[in-house]
Amino acid sequence: MSRIHSNKKEEIMKRIIPFFIMICCLVAVSSCGYDNFDEPKSMLTGKVVYNGEPVGVRSGSSEFALFQDGYALHGSIPVYIAQDGSYSVNLFNGEYKLVRMGNAPWEKPSNDTIRITVKGNTVQDIPVTPYFFIKNAAFTKNGNKITAKFTINKVVTNANMEDVSLYLGKGILTDNNHKEAALSLGNAVPSEQETNAEIEIPNSLAGESYIFARIGVKSDKSSEYCYSQSVKVILK
Repeated sequence: MSRIHSNKKEEIMKRIIPFFIMICCLVAVSSCGYDNFDEPKSMLTGKVVYNGEPVGVRSGSSEFALFQDGYALHGSIPVYIAQDGSYSVNLFNGEYKLVRMGNAPWEKPSNDTIRITVKGNTVQDIPVTPYFFIKNAAFTKNGNKITAKFTINKVVTNANMEDVSLYLGKGILTDNNHKEAALSLGNAVPSEQETNAEIEIPNSLAGESYIFARIGVKSDKSSEYCYSQSVKVILK
């Protein structure tokens, strides 16, 4: 009996092993097929600009959406905007539509779509109309304080100023959400003229070799601030 049982087991194994090998080969071939898909090799870069100047934002707060012509069912490609207004995204060569999304510190245009041809490394700045814009921001250390000089331009006529604030932080991503110190100047900062403000350096930053300073202005049209560029201020 044992010999018959053994023969049956050998017969079953002879049938299973080739089948198992065939399945493994199919899986390997399939995996190679997936691995051999080309990755996007072109780079689309640029900045969000107003009158040719970059518009500062809170990092990750504002974005664009890209759609490739002929691939409408594939959904959008998110394009995140860095704190200095720059963006970058890897793409395949082709024709794209870039849509300027809402809830940003700039006005959503009636025609919010820009057509872009990507071929190799492509640079495309994206013009926007911020509700308010900060110009000529400069920061200096005076004793244990930071003095800021800047000018607020009102760009959109029906926008109302809600707040202007001065921020200090340890990193370049300093903003309303990430800061070690802040000074609100309220909503009565005059437009189109230089404003001076002074903030004390807190103990949490006093031991640093340098810090970053930034101005933010918020309108009643958006939950997001428009910012000046983060400026490195040497402390010692």
